[in-house]
Amino acid sequence: MIKVIGLLKRRPGMTVAEFREYYETRHRLIGEKYLTGFASRYRRRFLDPSPDRVTGELSEAEYDVIMEIWYPDQATYEAASARLAEPEVTREIIADEERLFDRPKMRFFLVGEERESDVSG
Repeated sequence: MIKVIGLLKRRPGMTVAEFREYYETRHRLIGEKYLTGFASRYRRRFLDPSPDRVTGELSEAEYDVIMEIWYPDQATYEAASARLAEPEVTREIIADEERLFDRPKMRFFLVGEERESDVSG
């Protein structure tokens, strides 16, 4: 399994509600359009403000969403990457990203290993 993680921030001037609405009603559909047939999962984890550990004051998260895409294997990941790199696909994705994200703040990572602890008691 190959997993890609994206840390994404909404564009300046966009509210959290506007961001989530646009992502789920428009941008998500572009993702599904190009990930279908390649990815096995496409998940968005929207972040809420959390209390500061010292002051208890709510502060806005550095990112608004953690995006996760799972691919079943390296070959499928590479095939999806090639599709997403096609000029017309890239243009469509970037044009929509500019409506939604603060693109210079976008960060993407490949997950190398995952470990999980059993803390159920």
